[in-house]
Amino acid sequence: MGVGALSVWEQSSTARVMAPARPRKLAKVPFVELADGRLQGVVSSGSDIGRVYVSSVAARTYAFACSTNNNRPCGGARGMFCKHIQALVAEAVLQYGAERVGRYLTVERPDGEPDAQSLAAAMTATRPVKDDSSAAAQVFSRFLRHLAYLELAPVTSPLPEMQWFPPTRAVA
Repeated sequence: MGVGALSVWEQSSTARVMAPARPRKLAKVPFVELADGRLQGVVSSGSDIGRVYVSSVAARTYAFACSTNNNRPCGGARGMFCKHIQALVAEAVLQYGAERVGRYLTVERPDGEPDAQSLAAAMTATRPVKDDSSAAAQVFSRFLRHLAYLELAPVTSPLPEMQWFPPTRAVA
């Protein structure tokens, strides 16, 4: 992508802006991130519209955790990845690409082109242990903060809480 294809904001930003690997639908997995040494996110319940699951997989050990937004354990995460964690891996691959997710989680490269199924299979083959859900509150809090920005009216002036980086040049 040449410089001409970048917007003015992307050219002047000190943070690197990366486009998603592929567009994804947000209904099933509205929030996914590679942060804090984990793949983590929020997954909607298939049976109850008011319930979401906070799921995570740790890098290197693949220790996994899944619980509801009110800290009840997931019934499907008994010694293996539940359907919420599998959905999280699939959406992470859509968002970041299989290579980046595999590299972040340090998954041994499966034969052929990596995809969500091969990454999940490689991780479950190591027989990962169930982790505690201590990070669930932080992940869910970030998700709620993320949702708050969607409710703001569109403006062209800067939002003070979004000004993480100092300006790169003085404005006359």
